[in-house]
Amino acid sequence: MRRRMVWKLAACFAAVLLLFAAVLGGVYAAAFRRHTISVNREAMEVHAASIAETLTSFGSGMGRGRGGGYGAYLRFLNELTPAEVWIVDGDRTLLAPGRDRMVRDSLPAGAWEIVERALSGENAWGEGFSALLDAPTLTVGVPVRTAAGVTGAVLLHSPVSGVDKAVGRALAILCAGAAAALVLAGGAAVWLSWRFTAPLERMRRAAALLAEGDYAAKTAVNQADEIGQLAGTIDRLAEQLAAAEEQRAALDRMKQDFVANISHELRTPVAVLRGSLEVLQDGTVSEGEEVAAYYAQMLAESRHLERLVNDLLDLSRLQDGQFRLEMEEMDLCGVVRDAARAIRQSARGKAVEVSVRCPQEECLLMGDYGRVRQMLLILLDNAVKFSYPGGAVDFALTREARGFTVEVTDHGRGIPPEELPHIFDRFWRARGGENHSGTGLGLAIARQIAKRHGAELRAESGGGRTCFTVRFPEEL
Repeated sequence: MRRRMVWKLAACFAAVLLLFAAVLGGVYAAAFRRHTISVNREAMEVHAASIAETLTSFGSGMGRGRGGGYGAYLRFLNELTPAEVWIVDGDRTLLAPGRDRMVRDSLPAGAWEIVERALSGENAWGEGFSALLDAPTLTVGVPVRTAAGVTGAVLLHSPVSGVDKAVGRALAILCAGAAAALVLAGGAAVWLSWRFTAPLERMRRAAALLAEGDYAAKTAVNQADEIGQLAGTIDRLAEQLAAAEEQRAALDRMKQDFVANISHELRTPVAVLRGSLEVLQDGTVSEGEEVAAYYAQMLAESRHLERLVNDLLDLSRLQDGQFRLEMEEMDLCGVVRDAARAIRQSARGKAVEVSVRCPQEECLLMGDYGRVRQMLLILLDNAVKFSYPGGAVDFALTREARGFTVEVTDHGRGIPPEELPHIFDRFWRARGGENHSGTGLGLAIARQIAKRHGAELRAESGGGRTCFTVRFPEEL
């Protein structure tokens, strides 16, 4: 394929060169002929003017009574000069050696115009006598002036065939040069075409490897032109495909982990429910208190399953780009106070004090009230859950130069440094008995809600203090 392109480019280059040579030859031939005729015409005008000055000695009797001397002089001139000399006398009769006297009616069309212009006192030229002389001829007419005025004219005829031969020789030389240039340029065109197609061939090979799944393929083309830019684009495409392949592999692993985690999370409550039902069905447990305990346990496990399913649905919706939040103007201070009221009931069970700090003025921004409240409740629930009994949780909203910041701080056992990078992962749960009822999806849901609102959610822990910070974007 590369060879076909090389020869196609070389053929196109040769065709362009031939067309250029043809146009140049035509223009050159026309210009050369015009220039040569102009030079000859000027020389003929000088020669004719010299003859006309000599003929002035014939006076006003030119052609009347002195024709014999005039005719002898005319024959003498035609023997000396390669051009043919004619004379127009005062009676507008043309006298030429070896020809009878000619009058206007015997001249071809256009020829008499040269005569009339010369007799009117101006130098004239043209090719009107070519038909009469049976050859392409350039004719120059110059008036003969005496004291009595213009008494005649000198017509000097010179064949144009010499000009055409010169033009033909010049064209032959030009064609020979063009042929030599075509041979040299053809070789250069083949070399340039080969150089031009070499990077294209490397790009083709790289593209074929990419199509086969080898995303490490590179074009190895480094040129500061459009081909280099195309090669760079292919290399960047390969890098992006490699990154996409890595992301796909990571997503596959995440899906596998997700299925494994779901299976693990569902196995325990399902096993408990099945075991309890089997015990109740076969009558192994018949005491009222024991039966009630089994029912309570099954109710707790079913609630855990319900919460797990609901959390999975929430996370799935929030990760779906097509899922739209109910965005509207809301007062963030109202959301903070609402979430604080909702968490106080569970906080009283551990004697945990929840303190709230908000600005006095409204803190307006665009958001989904229910989802923002859900995020704050998740953070507050974790803070209360991991606080020591009788501890305190600080819940603060502050206005900043370019938005708002919400902080949820507890003073419990904290998060170990090795666990801190994983707290927002799905199904991650802290070690210990405080989180026995959690699904491991709460913080993952909170991060997705923050992301959908353009906010940043991060956590810090150390020195007996854990703080979750949500930074909302610029206010309305």
